[in-house]
Amino acid sequence: MDLMVHNEVVPAVNQIETHPFCQQIETQKFLQENKVQIESWGPFAEGKHKIFENEVLRSIAGKYQKTVAQIILRWLTQRGVVAIPKSVRKERIVENFNVFDVELSPEDMEAIVALDRKVSSFLDHRDPEIVKRLGEVRLTT
Repeated sequence: MDLMVHNEVVPAVNQIETHPFCQQIETQKFLQENKVQIESWGPFAEGKHKIFENEVLRSIAGKYQKTVAQIILRWLTQRGVVAIPKSVRKERIVENFNVFDVELSPEDMEAIVALDRKVSSFLDHRDPEIVKRLGEVRLTT
């Protein structure tokens, strides 16, 4: 909101931590109301919380004959969240694109919603102490 109020140009996209364990539902609603596209940073939570071994996600993946990664990307896509997962392996890049031939049921979408821990898996950008420390970090070349 600060950025929108104090600048002439409103951001078009906001890339924030968004994955099954940190879903950003309220933030996404705020962004949509202000015509800002949410983009997932860390759609796979960088593997934290054993995301690829999660029983709920594995069960849904089996139902659709997809990988857990594909289910996460499909879930994000159905929510209207842009996801650009990083990979250097051709087979993973191809796999990541192969999510448009299924649609998760409302029940499966809700099962994933139940995984939300509502906290960052990395750091809380809204915590004043964290923001202060990040502001103090100096880049050296």
